[in-house]
Amino acid sequence: MRHPTFDLDVLRTFVAGVELGSFAKAAERLGRSTSAVSAQLKKLETQVGSAVLVKSGRGLILSAAGESLLSHARRLLELNDEIFSNLQGARIEGTVRIGLQDDFSEHLLSDVLRRFSRLHPQVSLEVSIARNAELLAMIENDRLDLALAWETGSSTAHATRLGETQMHWIGPRESPASSPAAHLPLPLVVFDAPCLLRSTATHALDRARIPWRVALTSPSVSGIWAAVAAGLGVTLRTRIGLPTRLAVIESLPPLPMLGYVLHQAVEAPTAAVRQLSELLQASLAEQR
Repeated sequence: MRHPTFDLDVLRTFVAGVELGSFAKAAERLGRSTSAVSAQLKKLETQVGSAVLVKSGRGLILSAAGESLLSHARRLLELNDEIFSNLQGARIEGTVRIGLQDDFSEHLLSDVLRRFSRLHPQVSLEVSIARNAELLAMIENDRLDLALAWETGSSTAHATRLGETQMHWIGPRESPASSPAAHLPLPLVVFDAPCLLRSTATHALDRARIPWRVALTSPSVSGIWAAVAAGLGVTLRTRIGLPTRLAVIESLPPLPMLGYVLHQAVEAPTAAVRQLSELLQASLAEQR
């Protein structure tokens, strides 16, 4: 039986549209018209034999076939790009300096570094784990090429908002707090001030007239997770990197979404920096 061959350009358009959350944005990024992108999607669905996207309200979401195809398409494109890079002798060398918020470090680094090192084995990576203010200062002072940070209202000249995630109250899974005792301050486990998530926690509790106290501060997310697991208090973070021994607390005041932003030191980065930026965005899109 002769199997049809997927068009990699069509798959690249499909993956870009899903990752960007918009096929109009994908058309702009790939330098194609929206009508050309629409024709590519129709061709893809003909090859697959079923719809890869279905309507949901005013937008589109992946069908079951589309979700399965997305995973395979990413693997095909990654292999294609790796082969092309090697055969063309595109031996990019040098160093890329990247900074990450602690929340992102463990969750993203292994996946992104594996992909990047396969594409560019001659490039050295320097990774800095730091808090938002320090990351932005390092971008401004040309000590980093890229920085992935929370959206705080402060920005840099070349910043791209990648998405947002929900903030949650977090407690131990075995005995998550159901509601704060009326006569006792709620113990909090947080970063030292200033900290966006710390401020969000205290403001939310103040608005709800729930008394609180800072039970423990830690300079790292792993320290916060350990203290919460030990029952020393609750914290406010996202689900990114949430250990299985911890759980979301639903009974405390509702919380807003938190955006995350990718900062570049320069408008036109090197090929290696651009490639790492694309891999970071793809990895975040996969996790969403």
